[in-house]
Amino acid sequence: MAMTSGGGGGLQSNINVTPMVDIMLVLLIIFMVITPLLQSGVSVTLPHNDNPDPDQNIIKDTSVVIAITENGDIYIGKKKIDKDQLKAEIDQKMATKEDKDRIVYIRSDINANYGAVVDTINVIRDSGIDQIGLVADKNKGAGGPATAAPTPAS
Repeated sequence: MAMTSGGGGGLQSNINVTPMVDIMLVLLIIFMVITPLLQSGVSVTLPHNDNPDPDQNIIKDTSVVIAITENGDIYIGKKKIDKDQLKAEIDQKMATKEDKDRIVYIRSDINANYGAVVDTINVIRDSGIDQIGLVADKNKGAGGPATAAPTPAS
């Protein structure tokens, strides 16, 4: 008896990759849709700096991050706040925090009005916050996420 190629009836040992490719494409689409939703806060174009000190507290859910957009809108997290309500919101969020955790981070757009940033800092100081972190991006090539250097209010 000689072995013949082709024909039917024998076992086939090929892997069918089509279902695996389908699953991978579905996962890719899911991750592409979910990733923008994971961003915390409002998108602003941050100023660049050569050497900001990294502060890992920015990404915590309990941290207070104020974003100032290019057109002067103020957000705490993703919630838009009127300038008049800002002090009350800060007081409410800082009421349960210990002294070492009483820091407010400001993420200001690079094209935001300087006066709006200064007014926001003054409102934060009026709330009795001793430390204010100004968030900046590292210059290209330095790598790393957005960082902030908390500075004592004077």
